[in-house]
Amino acid sequence: MPTSNRKIVKKNGLVPTQLEERVASALLDLENTSKDLSGELKSLYISAVKEVELQDKRSALLVFVPFNLHKKFKAIQSRLTRELEKKFNDKHVLFIAQRTVLSKSYKRKSKGQPRPRSRTLTAVHQAILDDICYPTQIVGKRTICKIDGKKMLKVYLDPKDVKDCDDKLKTFGSVYKALTNKVVEFMFPSQED
Repeated sequence: MPTSNRKIVKKNGLVPTQLEERVASALLDLENTSKDLSGELKSLYISAVKEVELQDKRSALLVFVPFNLHKKFKAIQSRLTRELEKKFNDKHVLFIAQRTVLSKSYKRKSKGQPRPRSRTLTAVHQAILDDICYPTQIVGKRTICKIDGKKMLKVYLDPKDVKDCDDKLKTFGSVYKALTNKVVEFMFPSQED
């Protein structure tokens, strides 16, 4: 699969894994065969792929894309996700931007420059949450603090997308837990008529 190497670019010249090679070759195949996706996929590539095991003995594929290409991926994400889920035996496919977290003690070369707000741990976790449930919008969040000191976040998604992602709610929670080690419950707000 030497031609699929242009669809995956790893940091520091690392060798792609077999799973990453399979996803890259699937992207290349979509670029060559799909008329509506070929134009947009020509300049796009991925940086990593991770497989997360879910509770119901299924798995989800997390496709990490470079941050500067994330906006272009979002434009075609719903079609691309649908095609990749067909190719990978109905595994849920999620696209997440590769982001960097800078520590509080990060020192700039010139004095007086604080670290960017988008590089804080909280901002990166919030952006991962948005990436996981895209194209569905988050309409509300509640943090529940239990007596034993544990926190749980309840995320309410847009009710108009119930048909599209009702079966993915547990996947969203498992993936967010695997990436951030935080417990999140995704749900739709109750409809009152």
